[in-house]
Amino acid sequence: MPILIALAVATVVVTVVLTFVARRGRRTDPADVRAGADGLVEQAHRHPMLRRFIRDRRDTTKATGWLLTVALLAIAGLTLAVGLVLEMVQTHGGFARWDDSAARWGAAHTTGPSESVLRVITQLGSTPVVITLCIGVSIVGYRRLSTQAVPAFLATVVVSQLVITNLIKAAVGRERPNIAQLVTASGSSFPSGHTAASAAAYAAIALVVGSRRSRRTKAALAGAAGGITVAVATSRVLLGAHWLTDVIAGAAVGWACFALCSIAYGGRLLHFGAPVEQASAALAIEPPPSNTRGSLTSWSHT
Repeated sequence: MPILIALAVATVVVTVVLTFVARRGRRTDPADVRAGADGLVEQAHRHPMLRRFIRDRRDTTKATGWLLTVALLAIAGLTLAVGLVLEMVQTHGGFARWDDSAARWGAAHTTGPSESVLRVITQLGSTPVVITLCIGVSIVGYRRLSTQAVPAFLATVVVSQLVITNLIKAAVGRERPNIAQLVTASGSSFPSGHTAASAAAYAAIALVVGSRRSRRTKAALAGAAGGITVAVATSRVLLGAHWLTDVIAGAAVGWACFALCSIAYGGRLLHFGAPVEQASAALAIEPPPSNTRGSLTSWSHT
């Protein structure tokens, strides 16, 4: 019972904190690419070099596009995050120092009712459950938002995290904990596939469900998505399926895949290539208006 109380407290704390940050962290919606485009316009007017850089990235004659640049930055961030965790594993430093103790503590305390509850929680990150939920949200989202981008976006998120997670698993080939495993688990341990799937899928579901809803609702959904990811990650460690560093890397992979896909689909615009179109529209007019703080809307009518 104490282990369930600790898990519940940790999940609630993470959910509340993420909800608070989502509501108070920024006045504008971080998933609204149009708000970002307004800031892009303002900064481009103030810094000619930035303006030239953006123009080059959207120029089809150049080697890369604006979206490719952003994608490469996201991939670099993912590589750095996973690389740092893997370095901890190899040197037994950082979070890896707690791998063995966390696994042993879970094996000693996960018994009876707590084991049954953890088995249910861990299924929230399983591939069948994630795919089923995304299909359901795709159907509802398509009807509510009237755009085919909803199922395409969710499918892209799920498939991308599956591919990347399994590629890393094959490359690393880490053994799973040899302490009592309370659930069946096969294949490489690093990173945690259940954690990566929950991090990516529930964040994507929160984005779709929160589209065109109030800021309070969006914040609550973001907090819930983070809370579910933490709960699933914790269950994988306590059930002996993964090391602590496995789930940390899994969360990094999942959230990075979600970020990359949401950038490609323009956040809440849910339209593939929207960031490129917004940047192109924002920077197409010359010269800049006298009021550099003008919005993207006013610019487009200049």
